[in-house]
Amino acid sequence: MNWNGSVPEQGVGGQGVGGQGVTARLAGPDVTRAIALIGVVIMNFHGYLNGGDDHVDRSFAERVFDPTDGPLSTRFAATFVLVAGMGVTLLTNRSRLSGDRTAIRDNRWRLVRRGLLLFVVGLLIEWVWHGTILFFYGAYFMVSALLFTLRARWLVTIGTAAALAGAGIAWFRITRTLDGHEMEWLDPPITSPRNLLLRTFVGYTHPLLPWLAFLCAGILLGRILPRLHHFRTRLIGIGLVLCAGTYLINYSGLRWTTDSFTIDDRSARLWRGLLSTGPFDRGLLYTIGTLGSSLVAYCVISWLAERYPDAAPTQLFRHAGQMTLSLYVLHVVTFNAVVHWWHWVTPTGLDAALVFSLVFWIFAIMVGATWHRFAGAGPLERVYRSFGG
Repeated sequence: MNWNGSVPEQGVGGQGVGGQGVTARLAGPDVTRAIALIGVVIMNFHGYLNGGDDHVDRSFAERVFDPTDGPLSTRFAATFVLVAGMGVTLLTNRSRLSGDRTAIRDNRWRLVRRGLLLFVVGLLIEWVWHGTILFFYGAYFMVSALLFTLRARWLVTIGTAAALAGAGIAWFRITRTLDGHEMEWLDPPITSPRNLLLRTFVGYTHPLLPWLAFLCAGILLGRILPRLHHFRTRLIGIGLVLCAGTYLINYSGLRWTTDSFTIDDRSARLWRGLLSTGPFDRGLLYTIGTLGSSLVAYCVISWLAERYPDAAPTQLFRHAGQMTLSLYVLHVVTFNAVVHWWHWVTPTGLDAALVFSLVFWIFAIMVGATWHRFAGAGPLERVYRSFGG
């Protein structure tokens, strides 16, 4: 399993990748991961280049791509985490199904080693790329070492508890802020073990509470991967209902609060926080709706990948999806080089970020295809697997 869940050497249920059907099913996670990374690159380039679009007269596109509170904000990253959970299952299925304690222990330590490597590397990258998901990915994989053998009902319970805990922390933050208390201590710089735990579990960009819900959902989804074609339509329907339902509740609730309270009324502000679908408010509606959109994205993309397994776009995206650690780090280096060192790109708005992202991805797809042809696994993926086993 690569940092992102790609398992080129192992198939569904722990069997070797032999046969067209298994190969096609494994293309789904890889292609989804590559497309999700495209979205991550767009949001990161836009956010780092232009910041939040907080001016009043924003266009529709600027509202959609707003990196702080737009409807696309963090959804690509959440899909990434969902697929990472699937990768955990693909890696550990053989030991889990066999009940072999030695194999289970080996897989636990493999996940811990790989997670620790990402955690440490993420801390280093955090110095130049604030909010990097690598840091949180390391935490997800270390936690997954404790989760992969659990029964489905326990994974559902843990995922639900993480979502509720995240919403509870968000509610605590809102109420304390309204009471006049400073809450920056929940998003501290990493200067002590206490701050490191706060950053990992409750603060900043992708904390375990509530993001652990996406990982648990991915672990469960990975367990039905061989039979996903039987459930795909149902999962798409469920995902659409979850996503659309949260926005409908948000819209209706905000209309009600506008009619019932003055805009600065404490009750109105509490209701707006409770009903928020914003990614950094981390309310329950956000977690439910984002999980729904991630399910829809995976099911649709995996269906296309399985329907057209030999098509050139599928193969290009699959190769890119198998080396997303290298491409993720490359996008960090590219941005700093092009924007900060050489000053080739300047913050002129969303259009510059989109063009920059498009050019990067054309280059990244070419690099992925060429590297895969001549060298197989990506350069950082080789280091990662050498360390993690």
